[in-house]
Amino acid sequence: MSHLLTDRKPVVAVLTVGDHECLFRGNKANFKDILNTGNDLDFPVYVVTTKDLKLSAKRVQGYHYDPDDKIWSKQWFPLPDVIYNRIPQREDERKRNVRQKIKEIIQHKTIHIYNPYFFNKRKLFEWLKKNRSTRALVPDTKRLLGPRSLASMLKTYERLYLKPESGKAGKGIMLLQYEAEHIKPYRLTIQGQRYRHIVYRTAKLASLWNRIKAEMKDTPYIMQEGIQLTPYKERNFDLRVLVQKTGKGVWMVTGVGARLAGLKRITTHVPQGGSIESPEKLLTPSFGNEMTTVILHRLKSNAVLIAKQIEKASGHLLGEMSMDLGIDTEGNMWFFEANSKPMKFDEPQIRKKSLERIFQYSQHLVNQSKNSVH
Repeated sequence: MSHLLTDRKPVVAVLTVGDHECLFRGNKANFKDILNTGNDLDFPVYVVTTKDLKLSAKRVQGYHYDPDDKIWSKQWFPLPDVIYNRIPQREDERKRNVRQKIKEIIQHKTIHIYNPYFFNKRKLFEWLKKNRSTRALVPDTKRLLGPRSLASMLKTYERLYLKPESGKAGKGIMLLQYEAEHIKPYRLTIQGQRYRHIVYRTAKLASLWNRIKAEMKDTPYIMQEGIQLTPYKERNFDLRVLVQKTGKGVWMVTGVGARLAGLKRITTHVPQGGSIESPEKLLTPSFGNEMTTVILHRLKSNAVLIAKQIEKASGHLLGEMSMDLGIDTEGNMWFFEANSKPMKFDEPQIRKKSLERIFQYSQHLVNQSKNSVH
């Protein structure tokens, strides 16, 4: 590679989809932060929709944010070198024209795109089972296909989580428990709106299955062994880890946060009443200071192993992901979820670093020829 290329700041485009009512979709506050960070670091950066991104053109129409006038305006920009994919919804990504555009970008000779697609929960667990070092972190997970498969899984584990394969922010998650001493032993907890949940009890497997099917609608679900997590004041919590590639192109942990479940909630997601806490505060009462330090150290090394394995098994170039890990009462670590479009971390020091890494990694990508990046 010529020396000139390494000194050049790549043009970075944040990819989303158009919207008739508000120009484009996505978290506009997040997009503003990305653009501001790019400007501070002297990177040309803009927001572009899949429709406006014409790969054969020299210039494309994209959006720029003016912090003084507080408005988004459409302008002409050079074709990007790196595309940061922030298409917000799976439904948007599934559209034929959107998938076609992403495919064209992946095949483009010079433009780099990372994190081209959302992850599928079931595939994530399959990918992690393929590697000896990540296999031990994965709870037993199977497709939820019918009452027979559910009954046999309940024989092995008395607590099961039922989750949509393509879920987001804890929506649609159910907890199923078998309580043998109860007159109606099947106990299904359905996470409702913000602070409500519904408990359904029955003695009959057929009735249970009908109730579950009504909740599932036509969405594919997985069932997963319910791990007994270490609680904090009788509430579950999990650790949210942000892993990104650095300016050297290597995976590193950008930060670790903790999410504490709302009272009597079955997940820790903030939209479901969860709260943001420090990992040390939640772990120390159960494990003490020294062991907490050891756990957090192990958490970071496992998160990097997971990221490497997910990238390898996905067959795509990835540059960041957030993941949820839990610690059981014995201090063992469990992987629950990874997200290829991480929500923004509210912890300020993590947030700042995460924004800078987007551009540092983009710089790394443009210093490589496209085929040698992996």
